[in-house]
Amino acid sequence: MYIQLNGQILYYEKYGEGQPFLLVHGNGETHEIFDVLIPELAEHYTVYAIDSRGHGLSASPKELHYMDMADDMAAFIDALELKAPLFYGFSDGGIVGLLLASKYPDKLSKLMISGANLTPKDIKGRDYRRIRREYKKNPNPFSTMMLNEPDIQPVDLHKIKIPTLVLAGEKDLIKKKVTKKIAENIEHATLVIVPGEGHGSYIEHSDKLYPLLYSFLNK
Repeated sequence: MYIQLNGQILYYEKYGEGQPFLLVHGNGETHEIFDVLIPELAEHYTVYAIDSRGHGLSASPKELHYMDMADDMAAFIDALELKAPLFYGFSDGGIVGLLLASKYPDKLSKLMISGANLTPKDIKGRDYRRIRREYKKNPNPFSTMMLNEPDIQPVDLHKIKIPTLVLAGEKDLIKKKVTKKIAENIEHATLVIVPGEGHGSYIEHSDKLYPLLYSFLNK
């Protein structure tokens, strides 16, 4: 399905019944990375799997900014009149979740994120240099955003008052100290470092994520 908001057309798919549950993917991906997770969640929730602006079947603006994506999610919740929605975001989707929950503290009931960073320098050196090399070869809005944004401060995290699950892989490309910093600065945060996993190995087309979300949502 398509919806127009913030001067943008977003594509999303809807599954299941129950409390609304928004899913947002990472940089350069689509909702399809959640193909294993969606049917598991749909047994208990109404799942909204969204292609962020510039991704998948959603419209592509000339520039991409995380705050615009967060504003899109807030407008999406309002347009569909979703009550007490849950939100899970991976990587860039996690950044969007942090911005959404800090700028719009009353929109969500619970927040779950994986592999989010606060600034571009939170990406481990080797991976950061790889992104820069790829950008020099092929400048594009995706890499431009990753190399210049976000800029989330502890004071922004302090605004998040809802229960929050902060996930990262043990071998994540985000520095572990940053993941811990995010959890430490959110009042009601639960931190889980997933043993043996990388940035998206337990998320993309994987059955490993659902038990982590289920444990958090039902504790």
